[in-house]
Amino acid sequence: MLEILRKRRSIRHYTPQAIEPEVLAQLKEAVLRSPSSRGLDPWEFIFVTDKSLLEALSTAKPHGAHFLREAALGVAVLGNEDKADTWIEDCAIASIILQLACESLGLCSCWVQIRLRPHDQERSAEDRVREILHIPPHLRVESIISIGYPAKSLAGHARETLKDHTIRTNTYS
Repeated sequence: MLEILRKRRSIRHYTPQAIEPEVLAQLKEAVLRSPSSRGLDPWEFIFVTDKSLLEALSTAKPHGAHFLREAALGVAVLGNEDKADTWIEDCAIASIILQLACESLGLCSCWVQIRLRPHDQERSAEDRVREILHIPPHLRVESIISIGYPAKSLAGHARETLKDHTIRTNTYS
């Protein structure tokens, strides 16, 4: 696991290669194995491979979603706030589990924040995604994870760049 964390980077440029069905199946299993508070599993997922839908999703917000148009897969991570008050945390955990699974399978990924982001002056990014993917009103959109095979590789962050000063032992002082 530590080696996966050392290598993982947010990648926004992908090759046109499709993701194989057996790899998609492993990604689906990975998100379903995500932990959730009290085992309530307030999340649902939409695996989007349709290029026209990925293009539409790339315009969900003004910045930070454009790379979805190049992706082989976008996974919308949805939460049911009526099922658990921890839906945001549980969806965030599922999102990162998916990203780590991607790294372990030779894929790359990037998180697209949707919750609390604008689409334009009148609508939220969440409303735009809801419209594109026909998401029912009882579900909220936390994120979309953009996934594909990397068009370029980036080295992991060097150990010396990590912010050790943010870790304390026993107490803050």
